[in-house]
Order: sequence, then C-alpha cells, then structure tokens
Amino acid sequence: MSKRPAAFLDRDGVLNRDTGYAHRPDQIEWIDGAMEAISLLKKRGYLVFVVTNQAGIARGYYDVADVEALHQWMDAQLRAQGGGIDDFRISPYHPDFDDGRFTGLADWRKPKPGMILDLIGHWDIDLSRSFMIGDRMTDMEAAEAAGLPGHLFEGGSLLQLVNGLLPAAPN
Repeated sequence: MSKRPAAFLDRDGVLNRDTGYAHRPDQIEWIDGAMEAISLLKKRGYLVFVVTNQAGIARGYYDVADVEALHQWMDAQLRAQGGGIDDFRISPYHPDFDDGRFTGLADWRKPKPGMILDLIGHWDIDLSRSFMIGDRMTDMEAAEAAGLPGHLFEGGSLLQLVNGLLPAAPN
C-alpha cells in the first residue's frame, strides 16, 4: 500500500469552538466548514488525525473515557457527512497538575510533537504532502518539531483554509 498524505488537526478551535474543556456532545459547536473540510480531505485521499491537549483530564474535570466517547461521537457525525477521523491522540498531561498518572506522556503535550510522532509511527504517511492545522502557536511549534508545515487557523471557514492548502484537483 502506498503512503498517504495526512492532515493533523487540533480539535478545540479548529474542528469545534473552543468553549473550554469540552467533553460531551452537547458542548460541541462545529466550526464553520469543519465537516465539509474533513469530507474534502477524505475524498482527496488524506488520512485525517486529531491531536489535542486535554488538560481537563489532569485537572480532574473529566476522564479519558469521556474524551474517547466524545471522539467516537464526533467521528460518527463526520462520517455521516462523508468524512471521518482515522485516529485520535490526546495528551492528558499538564505540568501544573501532574500527579504522576500521565508523566510518561509529557512529550505528547503540545508544543512537544509526541502525539504527531506517535501517529507517524503507526500509519504509512507521506510526510512530504502532510500538514498540521491548529489555532495556537503551540500547534505550530509541535508541527515544526515533527517536521511538518503548520498552518494557523484564525477563524472563519475551515473549508476555505483546507481548500487553499490542497493541490489542485486532478481533472
């Protein structure tokens, strides 16, 4: 099987509005064009990954199972629209709330590239055609540390940004 390009996406602020510690479906408000952007990426042969810091776990606001259930729901919503997420990585680690449970994942917390590097190690990815989209400089730093171009999403339509990143569709 040939290597495929991948889009690494932050979650809060890129796929859904960042309302602070979202961990239930009723807290998700999709970003304009997010579902369409994921569908376009899938149609163009991209692997789509979510890499998200989830300090709310370390803070005790919710647990890993809550985030995994939310991600299953988000994936189902996206698949119903012709998209879907191939894999998720979360970093529950936060240095200010480290009780030892997640210390081994410290290099997964963006701006460190651990989540991206873990996905690269598990999937057959064409890095030369891959990229990261995030809404914070820590996302850009993680992308750079992993050897990927990073693109800052500053609001508006995610579909418009993704359209501008993809090579022209073959005729």
